[in-house]
Amino acid sequence: MRVGVDTGGTFTDVVADDGSVVKIPSTPRDPASAVGAGIEALGLGRPVVLAHGTTVPVNALLQRQGARVALVATRGFADIIEIARQSRPSLYDTFVDRPTPLVPRELRFEITGRIDASGHRVNDLDFTDLDAIPNDVDAVAVCLLHADLDATDEIAVAQELRNRGMDVNCSHEVSPEFREYERTVTTVANAYLRPICRRYLEAIDDLGETVLVMTSAGGLVPAREAAATPAALLLSGPAGGVRAASALVTACGFGDAVAFDMGGTSTDVCLIRGGEPEPTASHVVGGFPIRLPSLSIHTIGAGGGSIARIDAGGALVVGPNSAGAVPGPACYGSGTEPTVTDADLVLGRIPEGSSFPGIGVLRTDLARTALAHAGVSAEGVVRVVDASIERAVRLVTVSQGVDPRELVLVAFGGAGPLHACAIAEALEMRAVIIPPRAGVFSAVGLLTSPMQRDLVRSWPTPRSTDGLADALRKLENDVSGLLEGSPMVESFVDCRYEGQSHEITVSSIEEFAIEHERRNGYMRPGVQVEVIALRARAQVAAQVDPAALPALVRHSARGPEVISEPDCTIWIPNGWRAEPGPIGALLLERSEQ
Repeated sequence: MRVGVDTGGTFTDVVADDGSVVKIPSTPRDPASAVGAGIEALGLGRPVVLAHGTTVPVNALLQRQGARVALVATRGFADIIEIARQSRPSLYDTFVDRPTPLVPRELRFEITGRIDASGHRVNDLDFTDLDAIPNDVDAVAVCLLHADLDATDEIAVAQELRNRGMDVNCSHEVSPEFREYERTVTTVANAYLRPICRRYLEAIDDLGETVLVMTSAGGLVPAREAAATPAALLLSGPAGGVRAASALVTACGFGDAVAFDMGGTSTDVCLIRGGEPEPTASHVVGGFPIRLPSLSIHTIGAGGGSIARIDAGGALVVGPNSAGAVPGPACYGSGTEPTVTDADLVLGRIPEGSSFPGIGVLRTDLARTALAHAGVSAEGVVRVVDASIERAVRLVTVSQGVDPRELVLVAFGGAGPLHACAIAEALEMRAVIIPPRAGVFSAVGLLTSPMQRDLVRSWPTPRSTDGLADALRKLENDVSGLLEGSPMVESFVDCRYEGQSHEITVSSIEEFAIEHERRNGYMRPGVQVEVIALRARAQVAAQVDPAALPALVRHSARGPEVISEPDCTIWIPNGWRAEPGPIGALLLERSEQ
């Protein structure tokens, strides 16, 4: 048996390769407990392969529940994580603060010894600078100047600290790319997360014969390898659903789409082009730039459990605070604050008398009472949350030079199919696809995702491509060697026009101008194109194909109509119709089309 397990903020979803599904409330204080309980509830024994999407790293980072970390930096650079960039989190908010650095000032240490950008030694290393590091820190992050080009000094410092029994995270191992601030923050975040994630993943590793974990880049790696680089797992949960959405889009005969995953706590959206999720070289989590390969997933605090309220200015606000699994929406019987789920229930989008796994029958009277007490209407709550999701979809489409009218919307998660048609109509999208097992679709994605490895290297001579082809071939060979069998290997380059401070990842230098025009609306003929970094990716396809899972039997419907399924509820509004699609999908289109 192969099993996919997705741990969300509200529910933990379990899907087996025979189509069996279990959905149980998450256990935030001990996430591994819900994973084990879900596997046990399947009643199929110990999995041969357990593919897992985890929210433990992102929750630990957002809630500041990580380790006590020391930072070792080149002399003069220990405060880079606090100086940061000149950009402000909110341009017009004079009271907003940057997130507090993960390493306090008293645990930042500077070391004599420096190599310049050309590889020439400026100062010799002096290990006596390391004596001030206290022995009671949980982990040490080492980030020395230009270590992305020459890691000699980092290797020496790491060996010295490991000989003292310390858990050491080196930037050349975690994020070997230029830009000192981002590289330092990423390395520190990895050190901050590693102790807590190692304990959790070791517990998960006992639940299957082979345990794999989804990375932010959309591929699976062994659990013990994942534990070494937890900063690469910050988008682990939503990445599984995006992978499954990509496969579904292709199976349904579409190429370009937006994956729309609305769960109990948050909503994740990602652009899919040519049947592949849009990648990115970095992303921001909790205000911290994480310089690691990932899918370009945008997350907002808008889910079924998002709390509605009237703010100090008298405006209706929905989220980002969530009722979560405990106490949950008011209709669960234990919570008192109104949520999106309460609004959907009152509006009849969730049929009266419906029950959720582990929750019981939802109470409409409690939902109405909570909404009235907060002074908000169900219609208003739904309009506000839909507007928030629409903005998120615009961010991954219009802001990237992509017309949403040419795309389909793949809606999943427990709440996604309730709001999909409103989002698609607002953006004039072609159609909505509701996957089979939409409520547990991220777990399906984990079950059907490839094994994957990613490597990146800084390119030291941006204006010269001498030796570039040989370097790319070497990187391809290196990444291929990280996987067994005959992996599919691709390589990419990060390019920019001379004078720019941002780059675009493309498959070749020749493709750069075209992609730059698509995203920014113009080319710059005759301007030098610089190469900043090289990337390579290796994949081995999953042994479970989404099309091989038992298909659901679905019937045609015309709105207004509610379709209740074991793991989700689908709302088909007036003016929309639904028809069965490939592999059990449901295709929703406007009736006038």
